[in-house]
Amino acid sequence: MRLRHVTVDCANPYELATFWSGLTGWPISGIDQPGDDEVLIEAPDPVPGLLFVRVPEARAAKNRVHLDWKPDGRSRDEEVERAVGLGATVYEDHRGPEDRGWVTLRDPEGNEFCIERQ
Repeated sequence: MRLRHVTVDCANPYELATFWSGLTGWPISGIDQPGDDEVLIEAPDPVPGLLFVRVPEARAAKNRVHLDWKPDGRSRDEEVERAVGLGATVYEDHRGPEDRGWVTLRDPEGNEFCIERQ
């Protein structure tokens, strides 16, 4: 088997996909529109896409699974700053001496993700 999508339950699929599209640089699927109940951002093959699916309930607790991102062409700190500019918030800062560590952020709906050093 091959992993096809990582699915994120959310309140506003198109809006959240727009945030993640901006962060990753991956496009929103050409068939998806604002107001859709499912919105896909298409990752370069063989990476799985991110699928955002509308659910009625709000996020209630810490994520049991989250994504760890490694910068490509930028430093960890530059990516953190860019993510915050796109609408993320810093949740936990684990940066240490000698450029070690990572930063845990939350997307606009509160889902955690990490940006690691290169």
